[in-house]
Order: sequence, then C-alpha cells, then structure tokens
Amino acid sequence: MQPYDDMIAYFSMEIAINDSMPTYSGGLGVLAGDTLKSFADLGMDVVGVTLLSEKGYFYQEIDDSGWQHEKENNWPINDFMKKLDIEVEVQIENRTVYITAWEYFLTGINKKRNKILFLDTNIQKNSEEDRKLTSFLYGGDLDYRLKQEIVLGVGGVRMLRKLGHKPKKFHMNEGHAAFLTLELYKELTEIINIDERIERVREKCSFTTHTPVPAGHDAFRKDAVKHKIGDLFTPEIANMVCQDNKFSMTVLAMTFAAYINAVSKKHQEVSKTMFPNVNIDYITNGVHSVTWTNKYLAQLLDKHVPDWRRNPFDLRNVLKIPPEEIMQVHNLAKKDLMDYINTYANAGFDKDIFTIGFARRSTGYKRADLLFRDLERLKKINSQVGKLQIIYAGKAHPRDEEGKEIIKHIYDILRDLKSEISIVFLENYAMSLAKLLTSGCDLWLNTPIRPLEASGTSGMKAAHNGVPSLSILDGWWIEGCIENFTGWSIGPENVSEKDRQRIDEIDSNSLYEKLEKIIVPMYYTNNNGYAKIMRNALAINGSYFNTNRMAKQYLVRAYARKQHGALSEIVSFFNNVKWDKAPDE
Repeated sequence: MQPYDDMIAYFSMEIAINDSMPTYSGGLGVLAGDTLKSFADLGMDVVGVTLLSEKGYFYQEIDDSGWQHEKENNWPINDFMKKLDIEVEVQIENRTVYITAWEYFLTGINKKRNKILFLDTNIQKNSEEDRKLTSFLYGGDLDYRLKQEIVLGVGGVRMLRKLGHKPKKFHMNEGHAAFLTLELYKELTEIINIDERIERVREKCSFTTHTPVPAGHDAFRKDAVKHKIGDLFTPEIANMVCQDNKFSMTVLAMTFAAYINAVSKKHQEVSKTMFPNVNIDYITNGVHSVTWTNKYLAQLLDKHVPDWRRNPFDLRNVLKIPPEEIMQVHNLAKKDLMDYINTYANAGFDKDIFTIGFARRSTGYKRADLLFRDLERLKKINSQVGKLQIIYAGKAHPRDEEGKEIIKHIYDILRDLKSEISIVFLENYAMSLAKLLTSGCDLWLNTPIRPLEASGTSGMKAAHNGVPSLSILDGWWIEGCIENFTGWSIGPENVSEKDRQRIDEIDSNSLYEKLEKIIVPMYYTNNNGYAKIMRNALAINGSYFNTNRMAKQYLVRAYARKQHGALSEIVSFFNNVKWDKAPDE
C-alpha cells in the first residue's frame, strides 16, 4: 500500500456512521462521523481511527414505571466492513495485547473514499479480559476506560504505521486518544533533547476539547497509568501532565498539540478560565448537511438551490424560496413523525397541533424537565393560547442515576398530563430517530445550565430542516440566535444569580413567556410569519453551522500550519494535498 505523507489521522473514541452501526453514544460520535463525511466530500485525504464497540453502546428499554434498562446492542459487523489480516501489539500491565482492525470506507459526494479503522481486541490469543476491551463503548469502570484509551491511542498509531501510513497531522477529537502522543514521542528516541522531541510531536498534533467542566476531562491515578503503559510513562512526561497524583488526558493532549480548539466561542471563554496558560482557539461545531436534511426539504432545495449538497453555504439562497413552500415540505416531514409516534406509542398525536421536541443525552445539567417546572402555567398555555404536543427522547449513561431519574420523572408527568397535553418519551434515541424528530417538530427546545453546553448540535440539525430553536443562550446558540428571526432565546446570556432554584425560576419564566406571548400565537394565527422564521433558520444557520465550513476551518487553522504557521506553509499544504486520489486498496 502506498504511504500518504500528507494525510490527516482523525482519532475519536466513537464515530457514528449510521443507526445500524451502534459505534457511538451521542453527540461526540455523531460529530466525528459528520466531520469525516465532510472531509470526504471535500476530497481531503483523511483516515479515521476508533474502537470497534462490537456490542455497541447499549440498546435502551424503558419499563412501565419509566426506568431505563440497558441491553446489549450486537450488530452484524461483517455486513459493513472488512477485517484486515493484520495485527499490532501494545503492552498493558506488562502483558501483550494484540489488536487487529476492521476497514470501513466512507464515500464522499465526489466519490472520494476515505477509510475508517475500527480497532478490535477480540482475538483468540488475547486473554478473556483483553478480548472485551473493544466490546462496549464507555463500558465498565475507570480501569476499563484507561485500557481502552491505550488501545485507541497507542494501538491506533501502531496500526497506521503497520499499514504504511505516515500522517502529516494527528487530530485528537477529545482527550481519549491522547496516548497517541506518547507513541509519537517514543518514535523519536534518536532525538536526545527533550524540548526538541516535544516540539516535533507538537508539530504533528491537533486537539479538540469538547468539555466545559473539570469532571468531564478524563484523569487517572498516576500509579495506575504507570502500571498500565509501562515504558511509555517517562519522568519528564509525568512532570508535565500529573497534578495531585492524577494523570490528565486533557493536559497530555494540550502539552503535545500545536493547535488546540474549543467548539464554540463561549466554550473558548470557559476553556480559557480552566486552562489560563494555554492558547485555545475555537471552531464552532457543525452538522453534515446532506445527512441531516429530510428528503422532502432536500427535493425542494435541489429545485431552488441546486448546489447546496456540494456547497452548503449556498443555503443562504433559501431566503428566495416562498415561505409557504418551506411550510408545505415541513408538514410532510411532520406527518412522518406523527405516523411514527402513533404507530410506536399509540399516542394519538395530531399533525395540526404545535409540537415541541427535546432529545439529547439525559443528564442533570441539560434540565430536560425545566418545561414542567410550572405545570399550571403550561396547562394554561395549552388550553388558552394553543394546543401543545411534546416529544422527548434520550439515553442516560448506565451509571448516571440522576439522568435515569429525570427520564422517570418525565414518564410520571406524561401520565399525569395525558388527559390534557399529549407527551411521549421515545425509546432508544439514535441517528434515524434524531433525524425524524429534528425534521418533524415545529420547535426545538434546549435548556442547559449555563455555561455547560460546550456547543450542542441537535439545534443545528433542526435548523437544517427549517425548525427554529427556543434555547438557553449557551454553546452554539449564542452565535446562531437572532431573536425573532432564526429562533428565540430563553433568559439572558449571563446570569449573576448563583442559586440553582432561582436560576431555574428565571429561565422557566422566560420559556413560558416566549411560548405564551410569541411562539404559539404566531404558529396558530400567523402561520406564514412562522414559516418565515423557519426559512431564516435554514438560510442563516444551515448555511454556516455545517461540517463543510468546519472542516475547511480545521484544514487552514489546525492542519496546514505549525504553531506559528505562515501563509507559505498553508499554500504549500494546499499544493501537496492529493485531493482526487483515493488510497490504494
């Protein structure tokens, strides 16, 4: 196989391609998959590296009481990818763990084919314990997670080398893959000067952080890391990344990355307060336009904006489409959603009733139940302003008891309100259901605690279907919200109040005010006006918050330069990228 010295190696713990391959848990994996799709669309030479997760994340079942149960999600791997006849080795706890890989090809809009390597330890000569290291995404305890991250980072680099790849850049999508830097550092043992070795590794690495809270950054006991990775753990590395006997994967990634970015402007501000001595840029997330635009709207766009699939920036020309045509195709998508809900849950949902959607990971800071803080006020809006239907979906992490309690609480409320307001919670939230929801709802709701939403992408998916958001001003929505034009905000951008109950009161009051006085009346009494808001959301937010724009920004900022890159380096990179040639098979 021909080596590609100019290619990018994109490492992510999870990568989402489609529903039938449950190799993702949520937003991080979907973002990775969307990003890789845009890389292929743009003709860039990129190889993805991830874990196989042969039993998936988990299949969600909710019992009659509203309690979540997790089931194995086995999937037919052979139907989607080819197992390579190749192995590499890593040392974990002074024993050899063997890793093979499965090869999946992602085809871009111009038939560009980029591979994704899914690493697999389920090999006969591994111990039973090691064979399970690539079974479950985020399964097990911290010890399991640490060993998985060694497989991803160290094993991933060794697999690329075995296949003859010499990437120009290594992109770490979150800190899970940061051990790859130790392998690159080890490869440079001929360089005696430590500072020079570090700088050589930094020239090859970029790092994207997605987490705005310290608890979300992987950190392991220093002695556990030393025991697990052996001679990759050196005194100079320990001195740089260990604090209070903790080995931080984020600090490791930042130490060895010449380019570091947050995933929204607000997230950049938050990240700089967490890491004040680190130079952190921001590239706001996006979604893959073709993947997330529903079929009815896609046909309309093909008619009016014929090049939108290749160039999503052209979606700004949606402003030329009559608003009633936007509403007509939205109603077709809404009917599909209603049919699904009524078949799935026998919920009696009506396509003529204003429908609110809320779907994302169930965890405390996302405040999924903020809408129900004042049930009497919600019932008043439903009875006196306009009828409401509400759809929920989302998984709680298997060890997140608070997230599971939130799901149960929503179940209790939907039973209490069923005679007045139709509410449904849809099980096993995944990509196809996400597309159905973001296409068919009339309003997309998001209610996180500020500033804990690093970016968020579900509202971007909704915007790609002309569905406006009603959201807290956090993450991407600070950049995407033009009040009464692309959607609506909940509460102020900055809240000086510290008491959680008081913050919830402020935000819920704003939420009800917007529904009662602006959004619901507009939908029922000025449907053409609502259609214009939908058109604006698609034209303004769809044309910018997409992964084609994002991928181009990564190309120029993260890949085509060193830490202090000059224009000449960018020009040289563009001249040397093999835009049209797929890897030899």
